[in-house]
Amino acid sequence: MVNAGVWQSLTEELKAKGVTLVAVSKTKPASDVQALYDLGQRDFGENYVQELVDKQPVLPQDIRWHYIGHLQSNKVKYIAPYVHLIHAVDSFKLLQEINKQAAKHNRTIHVLLQLQIADEETKHGLNEHGITELMEYYEAQRDSLQNIQICGLMGMATFTDDEEQVRTEFARLHNFYKHIKATYFIAKPYFNTCSMGMSGDYNIAIAEGSTMVRIGSMLFGARG
Repeated sequence: MVNAGVWQSLTEELKAKGVTLVAVSKTKPASDVQALYDLGQRDFGENYVQELVDKQPVLPQDIRWHYIGHLQSNKVKYIAPYVHLIHAVDSFKLLQEINKQAAKHNRTIHVLLQLQIADEETKHGLNEHGITELMEYYEAQRDSLQNIQICGLMGMATFTDDEEQVRTEFARLHNFYKHIKATYFIAKPYFNTCSMGMSGDYNIAIAEGSTMVRIGSMLFGARG
């Protein structure tokens, strides 16, 4: 069940702050996505390849699909024809595979690099050194990677009630985002996305510089 009132107020709040709202529709039926689409939402996020593959053909084709889960290289081919943004790139191998599959469809796929900021083993992502190393590989092979565009960074904070810890983790991500932009993308306006913040912590994320938030339960209700 979609909460239209929450969507309306959240959309107005985020638009005023220049923040993109990605509605996380994982585990929710296509009818809920359609209901939110009818209100005006266009950016939707999915965590599972099979779920996205099932929903995409039966929903409006101008939806901007965000793949926000951990993505295995062998699954890229299934979403390459239409995915708008892949949020969680955490290896150069995955970057190469996305480029390969995008080239097959004569399109450019936008991606974000995932920085591990949470104090949790279950969260994926690279540390600062890992992202710097990936960027060096990318710079060396940029000419052969014409079908991807690195647009920013993303990260997920620790699931905790300690707001100061969450704030510190988001600040770390934003500071590193600024460093990567200044080092590798200083003249590239498309590198403009710092994706952080979900239903429980998006206000802190925005205060620390987020440009894109991923909201699910606030809009669709709790997952069963």
